[in-house]
Amino acid sequence: MATDFAVTWDYRCPFARNAHEHLLAGLDAGADWSVQFVPFSLNQVHVEEGQPDVWDDPEKQSSLLAMQIGIAVRDNWPEAFPRVHLALFAARHDQARDIRELDVLQDVLKANGLDPDAVLAEVDSGRTLATFKAEHEQAVQSHKVFGVPTFVAGDQAVFVRVMHRPGEDREGARRTIERVLDLLSGWVDLNEFKRTTIPR
Repeated sequence: MATDFAVTWDYRCPFARNAHEHLLAGLDAGADWSVQFVPFSLNQVHVEEGQPDVWDDPEKQSSLLAMQIGIAVRDNWPEAFPRVHLALFAARHDQARDIRELDVLQDVLKANGLDPDAVLAEVDSGRTLATFKAEHEQAVQSHKVFGVPTFVAGDQAVFVRVMHRPGEDREGARRTIERVLDLLSGWVDLNEFKRTTIPR
C-alpha cells in the first residue's frame, strides 16, 4: 500500500530544490509513495501587516509566475511535471536565471517538450492563481505550514532541510525520503533536531 504524503514547494528555496530532487529520484527508483505536490508562496509569508496579499498585488505577479507554470503543468500535463519541476528549480539555482522573466519560463517549457502558449493560456485564465492561493491557504490553515519544504502526512507536518542533493543516486534519494517519513509519522515525540554548525 502506497505511503500518502504531501510536500510543499517554492522554486525560490534551495532546500525545496534538494528535497524535491530526492522525491522525484526516489519515485523514479520505484518508491511506493503517493505524493501530493503543494505550492506554497514564500512571498505571501513575508507580506507585512497592512500590505496586500501577493495574490492581489499587481507588483508581485511576476514573482508568482514560475509557481503558476508549475501548477499548470502539474494539473494539465502531469506526465511532464517531474521534468518541468526539476528544470524550474535548476533554472533558478543551477543556472542563476531569473524565473520571474517570461522568456526564461518559455525556454524551460520548450526545452521540456511543452507548448509555452498552451501553458500560459492556463495561467492567463486565472485558474492557476486561484489554485495557488487555495492550496497555500489550506496548508496554513490545516497544518500551520510556514515554509518549504514541509512534509505533511495525516495530522503531522514537519519543515525539513535536507542539505545534500541526490545526484544519480536514486536509491539513496529513496532512503533519504524514507528517513524523513519515518521521523514524520513514526517518531512524533521528536519536535526539533537542528545542528548548531554545518560541517563542510
